[in-house]
Amino acid sequence: MAIIIDPQVSGIAGNMLIGAFVDLGADANKLKEVMEKSAECFGKVEVTFKKINKKGISSTYCHVEMLEHKHSICYPKFIEKIKKLDLDKKVKETSIKVFERIAIAESKIHGKTLDSVHFHEVGASDAVADVIGSIYAYYSLNLDNQKIIGLPIAVGGGRVETAHGIIPVPAPAVVEVLKNAKMIGGPVDSELATPTGAAVYMEICDEIKEFIPLIKAKKTGYGAGKKDFDHPNVLRIIESSDIAESDKIDVIETNMDHLTGEEIGYLFDKLLDIGARDVSVTPIIMKKNRPGNLLKVISRKENREKVIEAIFKETGSLGIRIAPNMHRGISKREFSKQIFNINDKDYEVTFKIGYLNGEIISKRPEYEDLKKIAQDSGLPLKKISEMIR
Repeated sequence: MAIIIDPQVSGIAGNMLIGAFVDLGADANKLKEVMEKSAECFGKVEVTFKKINKKGISSTYCHVEMLEHKHSICYPKFIEKIKKLDLDKKVKETSIKVFERIAIAESKIHGKTLDSVHFHEVGASDAVADVIGSIYAYYSLNLDNQKIIGLPIAVGGGRVETAHGIIPVPAPAVVEVLKNAKMIGGPVDSELATPTGAAVYMEICDEIKEFIPLIKAKKTGYGAGKKDFDHPNVLRIIESSDIAESDKIDVIETNMDHLTGEEIGYLFDKLLDIGARDVSVTPIIMKKNRPGNLLKVISRKENREKVIEAIFKETGSLGIRIAPNMHRGISKREFSKQIFNINDKDYEVTFKIGYLNGEIISKRPEYEDLKKIAQDSGLPLKKISEMIR
């Protein structure tokens, strides 16, 4: 299973997350009770849920009305109050992590220590209800057992009025919270991403991707935002089953016409040893009809520089072509060990098993295991392979 959080068009806010979770099946009545009770030590809120239509899309709107608000509170005292709430341990701990993300962002922006940070908007009772409601709904749907993938966040544009005066959108706190995430400006001059929504997103997402990976959608939930635009102001959450995982790789290649077979074999092994995911060598005809070879290497980004350096040193190449951040589909795979008795001796063989839609599409023994059995038993490798298969 995989959960896709899609804030690419209308951004993200705490109440939009809650609405989308309710659309996916979270209990609205229980959420109302939890949110209103949790906010009591910071003020008073009234929570209501209703189905509304946003530019043709039926969605759930979570309205959190602040009836009473107490003064701003310093971060340590704020966390003390959260810890005293009558909530499930996991909900409380994750909510504290969300608030910590916001406090760290505020401390960096204002040049303060964490203990001296004061929550204004975030310490308000409605923001507390938003965060705790989001996290409670997340656990109530057992989403902590699923892979959560976040897509880029539309942050809006223009200016917004805050307790610190008029500031540009996205607000500094949002930018700080969304470090290492992917943001999209616009599509309107309005605030689309709130610090609370952004912090919850960063806390629960396991991975952030630019595109929806190859999936099979099972259910979709839409959480409505308060404002109306020329586009549907909704946050989309997709519940899916993976068809295949998506992976980002670099494809690195160069032409070679001066290396011996032994030197190519040495380079081949060296590239795999330093982390290349795959290496291939293809015979080609080069300029002036010279025979040569095309070296193609698949590598993850973190190993790119080591791979390139090795190719330069071992080949003396004057130019290497790099196609970065290419997407490849990879089937789900797992490894299984089985025991085989050959010539009255037990041998352990590891199989790599590939799945598509839950069905096995390949089950292959690892070459190194077959090689060891052949060397130990004296039988031909081909015979061992046939016996194992």
